[in-house]
Amino acid sequence: MTSKRAEVLAKTSEMSRDEWLIERRKGIGGSDASIILGLNKWKTPFELWLDKTGQVPVSESQSEAAYFGTLLEDIVAKEFEIRSGKKVRRKKAILKHPKHDFILANVDRMIVGEKAILECKTTSAYNLKEWEDEEIPESYIVQVQHYLGVLGPEYQKAYFAVLIGGNKFVWKEIERDDELIDMIFEAEIEFWNDKVLGGQAPALDGSSAAEEYLKKRYAETENNKAIDLTGANRERIQQYLLLKEQISELQSQAKELENQIKHEMKDAEYGFIGNYQACWKPVVSNRVDTKKLKEQFPDIYEKVKKETHFRRFGIKEVS
Repeated sequence: MTSKRAEVLAKTSEMSRDEWLIERRKGIGGSDASIILGLNKWKTPFELWLDKTGQVPVSESQSEAAYFGTLLEDIVAKEFEIRSGKKVRRKKAILKHPKHDFILANVDRMIVGEKAILECKTTSAYNLKEWEDEEIPESYIVQVQHYLGVLGPEYQKAYFAVLIGGNKFVWKEIERDDELIDMIFEAEIEFWNDKVLGGQAPALDGSSAAEEYLKKRYAETENNKAIDLTGANRERIQQYLLLKEQISELQSQAKELENQIKHEMKDAEYGFIGNYQACWKPVVSNRVDTKKLKEQFPDIYEKVKKETHFRRFGIKEVS
C-alpha cells in the first residue's frame, strides 16, 4: 500500500490559517492518524469525523501550546541543524498520496541531501519522560510514518527535534516501518470511506478525550427534560452496573492487601522484598479550610470563591 511519489495538493506559502484548515478537511493528515488509531489523548475519532464531515466550524482558535509550537518551529529546526550538522528546508505544500488522494502530508522540514524528513515539536517539562532514552510518543511515531508512506518508499528515515520545557533540546531518528505504514493507511482508508464518505459516525470510547468532548458539547441542559432511551441502552446499563460493582469489589480487595502491608511496615517508611519497594511516607498537605474561612472571613470568602458547573452521571433502578 506504499506510494511511488507524492503529489502536490496545494501550495501553502501564501495560505492563511483558515485556508490551510479548509485544505486539511479534504483528507487525512499525519496528526489525524493517531486519532483514527485511538492513540491521541486530546481528540476522539468522533470529533475528527465531525470536522471532516463539515459539522463544526473550520475556523478554530489555537491553544497557547499550539500557537507557541508554531512560533518556535523555526528555532527548533535551526537548533537541529546546529546539533546534527544536517541542513533542512521547508516544503511549502500539502502533499497527497498518488493512489489515495485523501491521504495527505504537511511535512515540517525536508532534510537536504537525504531522503528523510524532520518533525519539530515543543512540549512541556511534564512530558520529559516520554522523550527519555529511546522513547518517542506513539502518536508522533504514527504521524511521521504516515508522512513517510505518503512521500514514497525512497524515504527511509524521519528525525524528531524537540524542545522540552523551553530549556532542554533532544533530537532522535527512526527508520521507516512499512508494516506500520500499511496498518495506518488501512485504518485511514476505512475511516474515510466508511465514516466520512459513508456517513457512519464512530462510536465514542472510554478515553479522557471522549469525556472532555461530551462535557463541552453538552454542558447545558434543559431543566427536568427526560427522554426514553433506545433499546440498546438496556444492555449498556446492565453492563455498566456490573462493571461498577466489580470495580468496587476489586478496590476493596486492593485496600485489604494494602492495609495488611501497612500493618507489617508499622513505623517504617520503606519496605523491600525481591524487586519490589513499598513506600508509606508522611505527606504534608496545606489546604484552605473553606468552612472556617466562610465563618470567620465572610467578605473574603465571597471575593475568592469560584462557582463551578458540571453534570453528574448516575444510574439507579426505579419502579
